Order: sequence, then structure tokens, then C-alpha cells
Amino acid sequence: MQFARFYAIFIFMEMNDIASLCEARALRWTNHILERIFRRGIGTDDIKRVLVEGEIIEQYLSDYPFPSCLILGRTEAGKALHIVCGSNGAELWLITAYFPDSAEWSEDYRQRRQ
Repeated sequence: MQFARFYAIFIFMEMNDIASLCEARALRWTNHILERIFRRGIGTDDIKRVLVEGEIIEQYLSDYPFPSCLILGRTEAGKALHIVCGSNGAELWLITAYFPDSAEWSEDYRQRRQ
């Protein structure tokens, strides 16, 4: 009987790497994010803006298949926007995007309410 060994890869995601992947057009738009941004009225230009200008507010290092993070940024209209994305280092997988709810997030949308 053979046993497979799985090793978690812990890679800290950094905004400069995310921005570089975005500018290089190394984006993988999942069906999930495309459905969500269509339903929520979020434009792809705003997604790209947040990926280049936003800030990482949470890291999910043990996510599978790639580490992921939550990014906070602002749309062109100034509205707060959260994006969850993951990366294998060569591509950025866009998972979901949403306008954070003020009942669930702090006033600056950086921390979850308890």
C-alpha cells in the first residue's frame, strides 16, 4: 500500500506581487467571481484597480490549492471593495469580490466585527 504525503506550502502574499501579476495580465477569472461581480454590479476595472492599489487585510496561508488573501481597496467611485484571490506565484486566481457590509466589518472595513 502506498501512502501519499501532502505538504502545505506557506507563501506570504504581498501586494507588489499581486499588482505585478495584474499588470502582466496573469489573472485567472473563476466562474465564481464572474457570477458574483455581475450580480453585484462590480466592474472589472474596479477589480483591477483594487489589485494594484489595495492592501492585504487577511492572509489564508493554508488555503488549497494555493495560499490566498483578502484585499481591501476602493472603487473609482470611492466605495470599499473586498477581493479574495490566491496565487501559485505565476498566476493570480480571482475567487470572489464583494462590497463589505458595515454590520460585519469595522468602520474602515479592515477588521471583522466580533
